[in-house]
Amino acid sequence: MDVFRDLYQQLIIDHNQNPRNFHELENASHHAEGQNPLCGDNLSVYVKEKDGIVEEVSFTGSGCAISKASASIMTSALAGLEVSKATRLFEDFITLATTGEGGAELGKMEVLGGVHKYPARVKCATLAWHTFRGALDNTNEIIKTE
Repeated sequence: MDVFRDLYQQLIIDHNQNPRNFHELENASHHAEGQNPLCGDNLSVYVKEKDGIVEEVSFTGSGCAISKASASIMTSALAGLEVSKATRLFEDFITLATTGEGGAELGKMEVLGGVHKYPARVKCATLAWHTFRGALDNTNEIIKTE
């Protein structure tokens, strides 16, 4: 269990300090804003989708280490997937984050499964994912975790 906790901490620290795809995506076909009022996290998610493929995903904003790390991991995981597979991955991740179940096929995202034990942290870990889903759905409202 300590090895898992250490891996979790290292991965969160790395993705928080060196977030992947942390930039505004020019020519994004989809965009949404997300907010976690409880924690103060604010994220923008940009998606470039063409012919049913999520070609690229990026994010900007500020937030706690879990929020930022989850967004960073998410952008890497979703790039290149068919929209239907990206949607399935969204659902699988939300299940993992809220229940701790599943995750065997989620790779690095599996380390975020422990947040299910801390309801306030679930909102941090899932904010970027809900915002991604809102972007795909062309939501004009701010996505909130409350």
